[in-house]
Amino acid sequence: MSRAARQPDPTERRLQPLTPDEEAVVRSLSRVVYALPRAIDADMLREQQLSLVEYLALMNLSEAPDRQLRMGDLAAAVEMSLSGMTRLAIRLESQGLIERVRSEQDARGWNAILTEAGFDRLEEAWPTNLASVRRNFLDHLVGLDLQKLAVALRNVAS
Repeated sequence: MSRAARQPDPTERRLQPLTPDEEAVVRSLSRVVYALPRAIDADMLREQQLSLVEYLALMNLSEAPDRQLRMGDLAAAVEMSLSGMTRLAIRLESQGLIERVRSEQDARGWNAILTEAGFDRLEEAWPTNLASVRRNFLDHLVGLDLQKLAVALRNVAS
């Protein structure tokens, strides 16, 4: 079939090159996705000797009913594999920050429970996390409509 006789695919007609502003956003976002967690993690480790992922695990447990989550749900909440979460949970448990117990709903599954020591450690680390999030992220968004930005980012992520 000749090129002239071929019917264009509707998606081909709609594809347009990125504008300079769109290109800048896409490139900047890819840098932020990697740089921001590293910057916050470095601050947390330097000031609290607690990694960002450890902090996020404690935070998610603190917000869960009865301060406990199934290990798979906790892994998903902190964007980790189940095996990675298991290794992290073992480390947090050895520090007395969480307990791992068999699930009452499924004897094969495990739940992570935030201990009082874990909650205290979370409260101790919170100011460092807050300062880092503000310095490395939110302070750069002054003047933007954060509510619209939050909606847009949620839409991208879902």
